[in-house]
Amino acid sequence: MARTFHLLTVAALLAWLAGPGRAAEMLAASVSSVTAADAARHVEALADDAFEGREGGTRGGRAAAAYIVEQIEPLGFKPAGDDGSWYQAFGAGLRNVLALLPGRDPGLAGELVVVGAHYDHVGYGTERNSFGPFGFVHNGADDNASGVAGLIEVMEALQRLPEPPRRSILIAFWDGEEKGLLGSNHFVRERPALLVEHRPVFSINLDMIGRLRNERLVVYGARTAEGLRRRLVAANNDPRAAAGLELAFDWDILEDSDHYPFIAGRVPTLMFHTGLHDQYHRPSDDVELVNFDGIPPVARLTLAMATEIAETPQRPLFRAAAQAESNATRRRLEERRPPGGPSRGRWGIVTRADPGEPGTPIVIAVTSGSPARRAGLQPGDRLLAVADRSPASQAEMVEQLRLAGDECRVTVERRGRTREITMRVVEQTSESSSEDKEADEAAHHDD
Repeated sequence: MARTFHLLTVAALLAWLAGPGRAAEMLAASVSSVTAADAARHVEALADDAFEGREGGTRGGRAAAAYIVEQIEPLGFKPAGDDGSWYQAFGAGLRNVLALLPGRDPGLAGELVVVGAHYDHVGYGTERNSFGPFGFVHNGADDNASGVAGLIEVMEALQRLPEPPRRSILIAFWDGEEKGLLGSNHFVRERPALLVEHRPVFSINLDMIGRLRNERLVVYGARTAEGLRRRLVAANNDPRAAAGLELAFDWDILEDSDHYPFIAGRVPTLMFHTGLHDQYHRPSDDVELVNFDGIPPVARLTLAMATEIAETPQRPLFRAAAQAESNATRRRLEERRPPGGPSRGRWGIVTRADPGEPGTPIVIAVTSGSPARRAGLQPGDRLLAVADRSPASQAEMVEQLRLAGDECRVTVERRGRTREITMRVVEQTSESSSEDKEADEAAHHDD
């Protein structure tokens, strides 16, 4: 079934890319086009004073759109704006920039995977949109020249694929985000003629990806489709995609960036973000503070996830329950039990089912001195597989653990990264008791 397939989708994508023997080579060639130097060039250009803070509807905003078109025009995408142009005009001089990579499957090409980033900022700043001082150019190097740079890098990588994926991929540079998500809202309500018959089925939003710290990426929207977190984790951990980021999953859904109109329109959506900072909406958000080396791994993860969704025949289905969930919901679901409580059999694990990720139970307690504790399992880990078999439910996982012998290998996810842990049932000796104590102390320190 699909849940087992989710762990294999990136490998399947590799096979699709170039066939036996050349798949890894072709993905490597695609990924290799994503570089920090190119990202830096785009950020430095868009965050230059000449663009006057890229306010939507101003000459600086229009100049920024023209710069983007100049960069993407040679990449072989199809203009998807009004009347065969790159631009979708709306409002008072505002323009989205839209580029289409048509899908190769006639049955799926009408379904869109939308990957977007807003290119506008707040110009010289006002009391409404800036934390001051006002009257100075707000260059918005992180917000959101970084997202635009990452998106252009994704386009260059897509260009290197030997053939398009089954679904169409729409690249969207949104205008008017800072004025109230105007560009993305307009697109969701009214698409250009070329895209009228197309239906968005998934989207990714890149907003402020220029301050990656400790390899930590904040992810919003992972609850908007069942199993979406697992698919994202699989893409993040494939060595050929070379992302390997620590993922911080935020369950709040706020009307604060261009992912929101898609979620409100019942489209499964992810947003990637590297976190707020003291320069947010101030003139000091400038290029010297951008972590250029942090943009490529986010772009590679975006590339891997977008192509995986675009290639997989089964599209993700919107999970309406996500709109009623929040970080408070997450804290309740992940709440730990005291380690002295009842365990899951001889392995010493207590888990809780997650309705948004049925095949990925959450570890909420690990019994002191148990095989799981000795092996390094921690509360908060999610169980992905038992002996390479992905459970469809918590009940199936419990049965897999029950049937295992005295040694059991499990694959777990911890903050977006996967690892294999081997648990062993051993006779209790003074030596093993000492090892149990050390494992308990180490686990308590990690918690």
